[in-house]
Amino acid sequence: MGKNRRSMKRQKSSVTKTASEAEGARRATGASDAERADLGALGPGQRWTVARKREVVLRIFRGESLDKLSRELGVEIYRLERWRDRAMASMDEGLKRRAGDPVQAELDAAMKRIGELTMENELLYERCRRGNGPFPKGRSRK
Repeated sequence: MGKNRRSMKRQKSSVTKTASEAEGARRATGASDAERADLGALGPGQRWTVARKREVVLRIFRGESLDKLSRELGVEIYRLERWRDRAMASMDEGLKRRAGDPVQAELDAAMKRIGELTMENELLYERCRRGNGPFPKGRSRK
């Protein structure tokens, strides 16, 4: 009986796989296990791409230790903190933006009207300077 119980546990554990263990599955961030394993320390002459930095910052957001990541990736802790802070600032800025901001729409309309009036003034000034202005030539009747 004990032997059957162990073999059933073994079969059951081999059947239930997580989504990341399934063949062809990808992580929620879009990185596969192979790409994630590629996130080690950089070789000489390599640079940190935006995609690699994003992956590291997402790992920080998931709760991985800065010390552990620093050792694993060969990046200073202050640099990891800077990447995290910049990502948070960009995220905050992106969330603050409103589509169809009424104040911005009013400002745009005012700037358009200012442009039209400026152009009209310039045309009238040029017309007056040439002598064929909007006013009749000669003296006024008064």
